[in-house]
Amino acid sequence: ADSKCYGHMDIYDLLKSHGGKAPRNRRTPMMASNPGEIPEYELNPGELQFRKGDEVLKGTYQVAKWNGTKVSVKIVDRETYSDQEAINSFRHELTVFEKVRHPNVVQFIGAVTQNIPMMIVSEYHANADLGSLIQRKGRLNGHKVLRYALDIARGMTYLHQCKPDPIIHCDLKPKNIFLDNGGLMKVGGFGLMRLSKMAPDKVKLMNHEAIVDTFSYYTAPEMHRNEVFDMSVDAYAFGFILYEVSTPFCSIYAVTLRCAQSRAENITSWVSDLIT
Repeated sequence: ADSKCYGHMDIYDLLKSHGGKAPRNRRTPMMASNPGEIPEYELNPGELQFRKGDEVLKGTYQVAKWNGTKVSVKIVDRETYSDQEAINSFRHELTVFEKVRHPNVVQFIGAVTQNIPMMIVSEYHANADLGSLIQRKGRLNGHKVLRYALDIARGMTYLHQCKPDPIIHCDLKPKNIFLDNGGLMKVGGFGLMRLSKMAPDKVKLMNHEAIVDTFSYYTAPEMHRNEVFDMSVDAYAFGFILYEVSTPFCSIYAVTLRCAQSRAENITSWVSDLIT
């Protein structure tokens, strides 16, 4: 399969003459028409090993081993291969992810686009995410709050300063911030939102109903209202994260529970009550 994929037809013919079976044609929506078009980030799926007994869940990140190193793998459900919107979202996430390099941003490792199933591979953090850390420890001490806040701010500043267009996260929250083995916070979960450019510094969500979490207090009001917005929506979310890591655990989560029980359409009004 590799010899045919990468254009080594002499090796392919040799293997076939000795009884090698020709690989089945398993085309993906991103299949390159010739070997020269295969992206540099392409990984051999045979090098990814999932633990036996683990259920492979499509559309979610799960742990695997790549050449002996633990990695986080997002597997694309093959049922979405005929959904052009889903494929465009995958391409967008991949395009954003592959161009970023910063100590406070989750590292892109590679992707599988020429084989089924398609996958995005990134670095794995065994220390879990900031949300889990808050649940375990509650309010953090002042030194850690400052250190973590600076890490997140550096990562987000880098994303906002990307060229030619800034990368607006749109879903910044503790579950998308990860603690590495060296104690650094790293921003992840970006590149999932497809945006329409409305002005040089203004954008709008392309699919508001399918993306915005009505009960997320990290989401800025203009996003709830499906209005144009800019990088300040990430600053809004960052402020809530700072509040959460420096405030007793139960108070901030009480807001979500209260909204869910009342089936409110959005929580903007509850947010105002909380911080005043």
